Amino acid sequence: MKSLLLTLLFVAVTTFSYSQEVSYGVRAGVNISNLDFDPDPTFTNQHRNGFAFGGFVDYGITENFSAQVEIQYSAEGAKADEIRADYIQMPIMARFTLGDKFALGVGPMVSLKTWKNQDAFSTFTFSGIGGIEYMINDELFIDARVHYGLSNILNEDVVGNQEAQNTTFQFGFGIRI
Repeated sequence: MKSLLLTLLFVAVTTFSYSQEVSYGVRAGVNISNLDFDPDPTFTNQHRNGFAFGGFVDYGITENFSAQVEIQYSAEGAKADEIRADYIQMPIMARFTLGDKFALGVGPMVSLKTWKNQDAFSTFTFSGIGGIEYMINDELFIDARVHYGLSNILNEDVVGNQEAQNTTFQFGFGIRI
């Protein structure tokens, strides 16, 4: 897994090194997340309100298309302490600008768990991410995103046949430098 992550990062950096324009920035946001279990759990599963923050690099390929690579910390999972899930995430989004103010983004995301004592969770998870961004001015923006887990976040060796995917709605703001 580590070699796959490093390979993806290397490919992203070398592929986009010939970009027309590169911009950097930071963003922060609030999360509303929950776990989708299969089969349904025997306990009450409530959503968790959390936060996210990180930085990004946006590689302009054409005037209306770019690739954005991010590193962010995100507090996700469900409300109960034993099923909270905090991650370091790397979304890679293809961004399409719509006029001067809006951009749509879609792509994959790999996540690495950040807590040590919960063996029930997998170390790496994969998700799909999509969102919309609105530029307030040349530097400030707000955005809304959703990401849905494509892999089981539970460690099958510990949990058995229970599966869970993370679903998160994220509302953020940021600055492009």
